[in-house]
Amino acid sequence: MPMRLQSTIQFFSTKPRLLFLLDGLGAAATTIALLFVLRPFGHYIGMPIEILTKLSVVGFVFCVYSIGCYLLLKRNWSPFLSIIAYCNLLYCVATITLLYLNYSSLTRLGISYFLVEIIIIGLIVYIEFRVANALKGKR
Repeated sequence: MPMRLQSTIQFFSTKPRLLFLLDGLGAAATTIALLFVLRPFGHYIGMPIEILTKLSVVGFVFCVYSIGCYLLLKRNWSPFLSIIAYCNLLYCVATITLLYLNYSSLTRLGISYFLVEIIIIGLIVYIEFRVANALKGKR
């Protein structure tokens, strides 16, 4: 594993609360991008507006969950990190499925946006699972 990624995992293993903040802010950014950037310019993206709206609702729910964990949890971080990691992973799978199902109507910009989003979320999922496992080992 690259040293920078390992040090990131070690950092968040000592400050798991900040990982929830990162996840929540990322989910907020996704929600805002989907609702206020992609939807109004949907013809440049090619993804149906209804799907963008549904994805933004999911992003908002993830944001509330992660920010709630950031604000309310004092210990026992691991199971809550695992929950959001699995949810993020499912979001990536759903997005890949939607890309496949809507491929013929998607533009290059649309495909690029969603692929970059999947890569970023995938990296966060990897970190969340690694941190959750590291925290389990500390109990």
